[in-house]
Amino acid sequence: MMTDSKRRKGLTVASALLGGVLVLTGCSGGGDGKAADNGDTSQAKADEAAAKKSSEAQITITPKDGSNNASINNSAAVTVAKGTLTGVTMTTADGKAVAGALSADKTSWKPTAQLERSTSYQVAAEAKDSAGLVAHENATFTTVSPANSFIGNFTPEDGSTVGVGMPVSINFDKAITNKAAVQKGITVTSSSGQEVVGHWFNANRIDFRPEAYWKENSTVTLKLTLDGVEGASGVYGVQQKTVTFHIGRNQISYVDAQTKQMKVTQDGKVVKTIPISAGSPENKTYEGIMVMSQKFKETRMNGATVGFTDDDGKGEYDIKDVPHAIRLTNSGTFLHGNYWGAKSIFGSVNTSHGCVGLSDTKGANDPNTPGSWMFKNSLLGDVVVIQHTGDKTVAPDNGLNGWNLDWAQWKAGSAV
Repeated sequence: MMTDSKRRKGLTVASALLGGVLVLTGCSGGGDGKAADNGDTSQAKADEAAAKKSSEAQITITPKDGSNNASINNSAAVTVAKGTLTGVTMTTADGKAVAGALSADKTSWKPTAQLERSTSYQVAAEAKDSAGLVAHENATFTTVSPANSFIGNFTPEDGSTVGVGMPVSINFDKAITNKAAVQKGITVTSSSGQEVVGHWFNANRIDFRPEAYWKENSTVTLKLTLDGVEGASGVYGVQQKTVTFHIGRNQISYVDAQTKQMKVTQDGKVVKTIPISAGSPENKTYEGIMVMSQKFKETRMNGATVGFTDDDGKGEYDIKDVPHAIRLTNSGTFLHGNYWGAKSIFGSVNTSHGCVGLSDTKGANDPNTPGSWMFKNSLLGDVVVIQHTGDKTVAPDNGLNGWNLDWAQWKAGSAV
């Protein structure tokens, strides 16, 4: 049983506690105005003092902290305003350092090498303002993964000298659905001033060429500015590259399967006539304009790889040392030396499985054979026109053979 005096004492304590709560929760409202003013003044002075001690240097790291699918070319950068950078470190998640370069005025920093795909990077930057006060900034980001990026493998190689028929051919490792965006990220120009147009053969391949063959002794430049270009939903380009190649003399060879002769021309003049043996009546050689795409001093040719098999499933032929072989189609048409056939067949009878054969010797070491001469005097990109075989014209995408499309057909395959 509580007495009145105890009850009054309890109420007094409760009132004091409640009053304390009101004072504590009412720091910007009620209570003693003078006390609140003093508090605000103290806080303002503390903030002002802290601000005076802070550096004015403003560091920016790109990409932003936590970014995914960052570019491997242009994403990483550190800049500073109102100060200069005094230190930047960039490392992979496992601690491997990334080399970088500071600008002359010490206001920016970039990596000096391309970043890796699917890699997490950490950047730590330090800068000072004019008063010597230090600022810090940190960021972590992850670069685009192979699954979410595409690259294009291109022909010809940078710095090479090629024949007048060599197109720029790019094969992408992912199917491209946004062809216009990707094509806009590719430019091909010639010092000759020729108009160059791209043609899509499928979702993975685009070739570029002028209306007529490249002008001899000109220079062609390929620029890939595909970094960050969305080629398909959620799939981005990563390449940023410039490639130049030189066009050599104008060499075009004409193979006539009826006369069984090949006339090699340079700048329109016949420089050599070579007896040949083309495809037999049962295995005719494709007709049309073909471009030399690969050269092998010696190579193996197995009929099974191109559909010529015996009843046992083995190739009708399997020659492990075919000399001086020059590829004309992806499907297996070659211009090559032949040492196993009688010398009398060249210029008189067509006996091959579809290739064009020239007299040669085993071992590919005799420089005096027609096969050796042709190999030595040919460049990748040289043109071979095959006529009068009785077969169909080679498909324009079977090798680098887009010249079999006229200009209107070629331009119709452009996405821009």
